[in-house]
Amino acid sequence: MLAQAAHNAGFKPLVLDVFGDLDTQQYAADFKRLPALTIEHLSPALDYFVEHYGVTQVVYGSGFEQHPDALRYLASRCTLLGNSPETFNLLHDKPRFFATLKQLNIPYPETVFVPPDNTDNWLIKPMRGQGGVGIQRFRNSSQDLPADVYWQKYQAGTQHSVLFLADGQHLQIIGFNTQWTAHDYSFPRAAWECSNGAPRPMEMDAFIFAGIINHCLLADSHKAHITDWLTKLVPAFALTGLNSLDFIHAEGKNYALEINPRPPASMQLYDADLLRRHLRTASPSKDWKPCLHPPIQSGYTGYQIIYAEQDIRIPYGTIWENGVMDRPAAGAICHTGQPICSIIAHQSQAHAVLHELTLKQHIIQRSLYTWKTTPA
Repeated sequence: MLAQAAHNAGFKPLVLDVFGDLDTQQYAADFKRLPALTIEHLSPALDYFVEHYGVTQVVYGSGFEQHPDALRYLASRCTLLGNSPETFNLLHDKPRFFATLKQLNIPYPETVFVPPDNTDNWLIKPMRGQGGVGIQRFRNSSQDLPADVYWQKYQAGTQHSVLFLADGQHLQIIGFNTQWTAHDYSFPRAAWECSNGAPRPMEMDAFIFAGIINHCLLADSHKAHITDWLTKLVPAFALTGLNSLDFIHAEGKNYALEINPRPPASMQLYDADLLRRHLRTASPSKDWKPCLHPPIQSGYTGYQIIYAEQDIRIPYGTIWENGVMDRPAAGAICHTGQPICSIIAHQSQAHAVLHELTLKQHIIQRSLYTWKTTPA
């Protein structure tokens, strides 16, 4: 996503990436594929770019949630155009994050940091999670759990996010979005229409992010309420660049979940040159001033991740549909539950976007699973 945005903005992207998919290779002027975002692997790859291209500034994306030391190392070598490691880590210090929400009078689902006395509708969440990975239902206190987790009450409702730009003190709303999870991804319309019904049966992957559309049915009063939250949160955490806030809407109330302190997937949904705006707000010599109104948008855009329903090897000769992104190379193995690729659709009506995403997903799955793609 970032390589494509940089390419479209007229830059020559130099990319460090753990996937090295065909899109990255297409848009990158040069790239290094890393086994993991650890300092051990990051350091020699960064040395290469510094020595060959004189790199001094970096924009980072997802993946550093599990490697905060690597983000600090990156900041020690280059100027980060985005949130500082201090801000990044503060937002993943969940006791401090939720204490700040409480201090700012921003509602959130009940959250505790020791096992609750009962298992009534509690979720277990990783302290440094991303995209819903690792979230599971709390069954009992003897459950085998990682060390860094917390407990939060499950809140039924529609899932949303708001994409915004910030300069540490001020903000500009880019847009409100509706999103869905892997539990719903085979039929995103279900996530779109579900509002205040009873909780659905929860599975281990029920909370993994699967898709998002830049359309939101919330009333203007609720959007203004969320914007008021951000006017407090931006200076409280010194947020800069592109960020998004995830929240739940249920029975006329909104509940904050988390802040993604980096360019999020929703930036792909908007026509504006958001990478350049990110650079202007995040640069030490910024000349950015916030606007009162979101950028004008024509139509609606949706983005969806397709997950593997079984272990498959991408067949040689695979022809990808238009609108398919994050395309794996031929021969790549995608294990059950892992992303295969993602798809994007743009239409004049939101329901047409959801229909196109569903149709594209079915076509891709039928094509891939028709082949004998299970690894030996």
